[in-house]
Amino acid sequence: MLGMMMDRPLLISSILEHAVRSDAQRTIVARDTDGTLWRYSYREMATRARRLANALLARGIARGDRVATLAWNDHRHLEMYYAVPGIGAVLHTCNPRLHVDQLAYVLNHAEDTVLMFDPAFAQLVEAVVPRCPKLRHVVCLSHALPSIDVPHVESYEAWIASSDDRLAWPEFDERTASGLCYTSGTTGHPKGVLYSHRSTVLHSLVLGGNQALAVSPSDTVMPVVPMFHVNAWGLPYGALLNGAALVLPGARLDAASLFELIDAEHVTCAAGVPTIWLALAQYMQQHGVRPATMRRTVVGGSAMPAALIRTFAESFDVEVRHAWGMTETSPLGTVTRALDPVDDLDDLDEHALDARYARAATQGHPVFGVELALRTSDGGRAPHDGQTCGELLVRGPWIASGYVASGTCATEDGWFATGDVATIDASGCMRITDRVKDVIKSGGEWISSIDLENAVMAHPAALMAAVIGVPHPKWDERPHLFVVSRPGSDVDAATLHAFLAQRVAKWWLPETIEFVAELPLGATGKVQKQTLREIWAARARSVEASRAASREANAGRIADAPAS
Repeated sequence: MLGMMMDRPLLISSILEHAVRSDAQRTIVARDTDGTLWRYSYREMATRARRLANALLARGIARGDRVATLAWNDHRHLEMYYAVPGIGAVLHTCNPRLHVDQLAYVLNHAEDTVLMFDPAFAQLVEAVVPRCPKLRHVVCLSHALPSIDVPHVESYEAWIASSDDRLAWPEFDERTASGLCYTSGTTGHPKGVLYSHRSTVLHSLVLGGNQALAVSPSDTVMPVVPMFHVNAWGLPYGALLNGAALVLPGARLDAASLFELIDAEHVTCAAGVPTIWLALAQYMQQHGVRPATMRRTVVGGSAMPAALIRTFAESFDVEVRHAWGMTETSPLGTVTRALDPVDDLDDLDEHALDARYARAATQGHPVFGVELALRTSDGGRAPHDGQTCGELLVRGPWIASGYVASGTCATEDGWFATGDVATIDASGCMRITDRVKDVIKSGGEWISSIDLENAVMAHPAALMAAVIGVPHPKWDERPHLFVVSRPGSDVDAATLHAFLAQRVAKWWLPETIEFVAELPLGATGKVQKQTLREIWAARARSVEASRAASREANAGRIADAPAS
């Protein structure tokens, strides 16, 4: 027997229609490329989104066509988030920090027909458009056109100005593709992950729940995570679905600009990678300021050290919710639960405080709809005992089952293998211990680079840390530690080594410690460990080449020496 409920499709356009019906005057604030602030309501945004949809339809953009973007977090990008999937086309958000070869690859692989770009990326567009023969329209997200050598470029504002603002959003199968994001492509070509209307709406519903971000109409949400990165973690949809005001920071992601926006627009909830919050914490400490309204932030992309979580909690009264996800998971997979309320943190001893923030530094519990499992090296299942590591498997209604034009990416029994190494305890709390490719295999045992980095970050002089495994003749691999020290600090390798000796097993201690001015960061703020490995390998080859040349020179001198 089937239930007797109405069968209404879950479509992204329904999020926009609900937002206008329920919260028409809720505010959206966006920082434009020139730094000016654009301010309008849900209703006004919906009007412009309908104009854009009609402009796309008038130019022959049909259901299933791909529309690419090269844009920051701003109001025009937000309008595309609703207009493009609203007509059944697919929004392909491209990373503007990709090398031109990679960008050309993903544009051609996706078979994009339209490219909409921020004027800041005019030079990149000049280089890539001639290599993309399927592009029919190139649109600059501005009033005026920049100086650019690309034929038939049009202005976004001119595009939508002559379009009708009346449109009945079409209905279609909720499994229709809505968005397209490509993985980072650190090995081989990037792979396309194709989201559906159904997966996006379900993801948005759960994103706003208490077990995730607890977004409500009393919130002002600021996604610092770029809108070209996994749909800004779903917040452009989740904020409107839950009636929250929205603040889009544009291209200015430095700490001073973010703090100014947080303070002026009374942001209550934000989202971004740890490097963003590290810089913001430094800025606030240096200037003796704190956010008056911000109460929580969700952090993902890489592990946030417990010490930084503690700084936000105790110095700024901001709750950090650690999350885990990836492009293939839309991205929400797990979120830490709110810390137990404490009347007075001073009543807790240091051991209790360490345990409190260690829990907050885990990746947390799966949200509704997401299931987790651990796969052992022999293909079996690891127990959920909080100790046994395994490769993390995940499944759910917004988890990818395949890649564009590349077939399935799920196991035979329907799980997606993430490439993360993790533990899960009896309560379901998951903790990432490493990436499969980053775990250090030393003497037959595993060393977690993440745990070692977190231990380093507990030192007050450490600003950033990254650990990689480097070849060792006896132990296979040993940890090599890169450290960025805080300005004005006085710490050396011996001091840091002694500090770590009190916190990690002896065989975990880094073989070598190197202080650097900065660490290489990717487009979303993650430390690029592959770049660090390449730097180390190139240096090792140079040292070996010098030694070989020296041996050869010495051999020559010995051969030329007169016989005694």
